[in-house]
Amino acid sequence: MANTLSNENEVPAFGWAARDSSGILSPFHFSRRANGDLDITMKILYCGICHGDVHFAKNEIGRHIEYPMVPGHEIVGEVIKIGKNVKKFKIGDIAGIGPICGSCGTCSHCSKSWENSCPKRILTYNGHDYDGSTTYGGYSNKIVVNENYAIIIPKGLPLESAAPLLCAGLTVYSPMIHHGLCQSGQHLGIVGLGGLGHVAVKFAKAFNMKVTVISTSPGKKKEALERLGADSFLLINDEQQLQLYGKLILVGASITPPVLPYMPLMLGRKIIAGSAAGGMKESQDMINFAAKHNITADIEVISMDYVNTAFERLEKNDVKYRFVIDVANTLN
Repeated sequence: MANTLSNENEVPAFGWAARDSSGILSPFHFSRRANGDLDITMKILYCGICHGDVHFAKNEIGRHIEYPMVPGHEIVGEVIKIGKNVKKFKIGDIAGIGPICGSCGTCSHCSKSWENSCPKRILTYNGHDYDGSTTYGGYSNKIVVNENYAIIIPKGLPLESAAPLLCAGLTVYSPMIHHGLCQSGQHLGIVGLGGLGHVAVKFAKAFNMKVTVISTSPGKKKEALERLGADSFLLINDEQQLQLYGKLILVGASITPPVLPYMPLMLGRKIIAGSAAGGMKESQDMINFAAKHNITADIEVISMDYVNTAFERLEKNDVKYRFVIDVANTLN
């Protein structure tokens, strides 16, 4: 069924935007596209801050950036309007939006519910929507999205600490499922105990896996073992302990491309793969699994006017483990 869109009755919106590669955000008035027949309009309640938001705002990722840019793709909000053909949501429901807000719907990737790999995927911000309008993210008061690219947030899941799961949670859950790293008793090594890593430990333990945290920080050993429940802890510079075999799955983007030592890869029959977020079915499965097992992110809730300080702290890894903006109560 086609989604009838119109530039008439555009939705006025307000948020914070980066104006240039300084990455400094400031208040910004703009318009969302009108709510189409298959769309929902959400009042944004919370939005997590992903490190990718900083990279985009500062134009550090080597792709075209359009300013002004409103970041944010870990969005939880209340449905306040629905199109006439919407089936999935009703007014008052709580919904979530992750890194993408659209795709072609017909390619081989979309047919497998891998919309995140669709060549025509639409990013939640710094992209172009179906009608050609610029997409703006969750550091704002409302958002309009096709219902197929929003997920239902289960009742009882704390909304502020669920928000980061829309990106961080999905980013670790998807490769676990895709590569079969979710079987009871399997051994999973998690490199880095940060925004993604701490959530990965929680998901892996819910799958009843044996978890080893691999870190550069000796001070994180107690946190990993005693509070998060990891089974063991290794320091990344301990070469003797790191004689591991298996699959290395890259889920974090680096500004500097990694150097691949191919001989150890060949001689050890090692495997390197990559994974970026996940599709819509995985997104819903992930949030349902999180609700069933009481998995949430460890967060620091901030006001919207603290966002620039949060960006500075995030670049210094000075957060435990994810910033979440209380949009509804602090965006004035």
